[in-house]
Amino acid sequence: MEYQVKAVRGKEMALLNIIAQHAEDAKSQARAKGYTPIAVNTKTLQFKSQTGKKFPLALFSQELLALLDAGLNLVESIETLAEKESRTLVKTALDALLQALYQGQTFSNALEQQPTIFPVLYVATVRASEKTGDLAESLGRYVSYEQQIGLVKKKIISASIYPVLLISVGGLVIFFLMGFVVPKFSQIYEDTGSNLPFLSKLLLQWGVFLEQHGNTFLMALGAIIFAIIYALSQASVRKWLMQQFWRIPAIGERLRIFQLARFYRTLGMLLKGGTPIVSALGSVAGLLDVSLKANMQSATLAIQQGQPVSTAMEQAGLTTPVALRMLRVGERGGKIGDMMERVAAFYDEELSRWIEWFTKLFEPLLMLFIGLVIGVVVLLLYMPIFELAGSVQ
Repeated sequence: MEYQVKAVRGKEMALLNIIAQHAEDAKSQARAKGYTPIAVNTKTLQFKSQTGKKFPLALFSQELLALLDAGLNLVESIETLAEKESRTLVKTALDALLQALYQGQTFSNALEQQPTIFPVLYVATVRASEKTGDLAESLGRYVSYEQQIGLVKKKIISASIYPVLLISVGGLVIFFLMGFVVPKFSQIYEDTGSNLPFLSKLLLQWGVFLEQHGNTFLMALGAIIFAIIYALSQASVRKWLMQQFWRIPAIGERLRIFQLARFYRTLGMLLKGGTPIVSALGSVAGLLDVSLKANMQSATLAIQQGQPVSTAMEQAGLTTPVALRMLRVGERGGKIGDMMERVAAFYDEELSRWIEWFTKLFEPLLMLFIGLVIGVVVLLLYMPIFELAGSVQ
């Protein structure tokens, strides 16, 4: 679990984000860092301000990197960014960073005091760079990391646009047929008697029901839609739905691959930046689904006991046969961080191929299903006309 510890060290006040088993463990870790804990709270990560506006962390990192590469020091770079900034949220955050730096605090501690804006991973990346003196290089790795994560998300969003559009348009057409056209046809068929096909009678009854209780039906439909939207806004409901997706074999495996890709990419970035493996594992714990966090804790314990990273990951179920071989090669060559990023790239490619295959298969099937539903409704509407035409002859 992640805790936020309010602590002091000398005259310095800090908010520490610590991964721990319980509150006392979080206090112990804070004391190990030289702090005296004052209060401990369970930390809930939030990346939006109260106004709902999001701090542009990626843009901030890119601009800061450009200024550092131009020869400015850290304080001068942030001062430059603050002077040109007109957005209240960003301006306030930058001013708070400058205030902390003026007081002599390290950049990582300054970032750590604003946990709702700067995530644990970002702070860990900067803290590792402070030990090696390569802040610009670390920011470059973080920017590259965000871009790679964004590419996968963009592919998923792009693949889902057309199916969502098909479902929306098809649903509107079906709703129009069942909510407007069918009631009109039911009025025409009311006087035809009982010599109608069974399915047409059902359609007629549906039209009569809408004619008599249309307002009630619309109110009930609106209430159901509102209830669904409200339910999806609740974290517990989304968590339950995600657990159901994990239980679907094909989709669950792809979700696992996506989680592992992000896990290895993040871990590789931290290791290349100089973060110890155990600390890096603690920083990336929040990226994994609940079902994989226990696996990661097992892997962390095995590594602390002296087992190789590849063996610990294999025993914890956090790898695949190909990735396992790549990790072993990285261990032999002393480039485990680089190899983890290659493992992430391998997973990304595998996920991209599956998304492309699934899209090519799902879109025609979805079009076929929507066409069949609309065709059946239209056929049922016109079957009584065919029956009447046959009886007249």
